[in-house]
Parts: sequence; structure tokens; C-alpha cells
Amino acid sequence: MFFKGDKEELAIDAERVPKHIAIIMDGNGRWAKKRGLSRKMGHKAGADTLEKISRCAQDLGVKHLTVYAFSTENWKRSEEEVSAIMDLLRKYLDEHIKKCKKDNFRVNMIGDPSRLDRDIQEKINTLTSLTKDNTGLYLHIALNYGGRDEIERMVRKVAAMAAAGDMAAEDIDDKIISENLDTAGIPDPELLIRTSGELRISNFLLWQLAYTEFVFSDKLWPDYNENDLKEAVYNYQNRDRRFGGRK
Repeated sequence: MFFKGDKEELAIDAERVPKHIAIIMDGNGRWAKKRGLSRKMGHKAGADTLEKISRCAQDLGVKHLTVYAFSTENWKRSEEEVSAIMDLLRKYLDEHIKKCKKDNFRVNMIGDPSRLDRDIQEKINTLTSLTKDNTGLYLHIALNYGGRDEIERMVRKVAAMAAAGDMAAEDIDDKIISENLDTAGIPDPELLIRTSGELRISNFLLWQLAYTEFVFSDKLWPDYNENDLKEAVYNYQNRDRRFGGRK
């Protein structure tokens, strides 16, 4: 497939589109500040961008899309901003519950839901149940998620299994660890995209990003568009992936 890049027409090999893309959707607040808008309006614009990028990813043939929506560290933000984000999350979930069959997305949450309000937990469970048989893009939304928190929860789970005699300490390996993370059964991301010019992973998918290719964009998340996603995929396809070996 071909698309128009910044300077030339670029070709994406449909056979080598990454099966799993992860995105750190950064820059909503700065986008709003530049326009004299509230941070809430920035997060609303970011949610609209997620809609467009999810559809584009599905059209490209991406099977899994994991997005960093709210981290364990985001609770440190002002009560007003956290409340606004949660209200937008409620609206986002309600809208997807209404049109889940049309979009054909399968939706999943990763992270610790226990700190989220009960009604949000119920909406997540409803959306997950309604979309479990959908056949399109598998959208994983990271909510109250932190890579270190995920690993801590995994360690406690595996330690409890070992203490109960379900396994010996020497049985714990890469496979056991992966099977007890939030992303159990999901392939590791081949491509990570971060917007807003920041060059860090911010406690996101620490185990899963071991051999992921990174693409950083200077664009603020609400300005990120379908062509930007295609350019990121094109960039990925032109990398030499050796996974620690030689060619």
C-alpha cells in the first residue's frame, strides 16, 4: 500500500505490518495550553485522536493496539484533572458500549482496576464482555497501569503459587512470568510510538518492550494523525531487527 509522506510517496508492505503497536499518548495538556483551553478539552481531543488512530491501525492490519491511558503515577495530578479524565473515560466507555458491534474492536483493560470507581469497573467489564467475540483490532487500554506495579503484582502471584506448592522456584522462567502479567496471551509489541517529543517510556510495559522498536514524534497527541501512524510503520519496516544476534 502507498501513502504520501512528508516528502515522497512511501510504500508499506502489508505483509510486514507489526502485529502489535503500543502508544504512549502524550501531550494533551500542552496541546490545550497552546490554544488557551482547559486540560479537560485537551484530553477530549486526545480521546478523539485515539478513535481515528485505532481505525487506521485496524485498516493497516494491526492486530493489537495497546495505549497508555492513565498511569499509576497520574493520580498525583490535581483532583480536578483526575476527575475530568475519569468523566471522559466514562463517556468513552459508554460510547463504545453503544457502537461496539459496528467498530468490531475487541476491548481489554490492563492495569489494576481496584482503585477505579465501581461504575467505571462495571463499564469496563460490560465492554469487555460485549466485545469478546469481535474479530477486528484488539484494543488494550492501560488504566491505573504501571510497569513496576505490574511486575510487583506478578511476583506476588508467582510467589504465592510457589508457596502453595504449585511450582518450584526453579520452574519460574520467561514463560511463567509472561503468563502472569496483565498482558498474558498478548504478543509483545513490535513497535512503540511516543508523541510530544519526550524520549522515555515512563514505566510502560517494562517487561514487554525488551526488543521493541521505538519511534518518537514531536507532535502532541491530539495533532497525531493517520499519516503519522503510517510513517511510523514505514519507519519500523525499514529497520534491521536482530534480537541480539547477527545477520
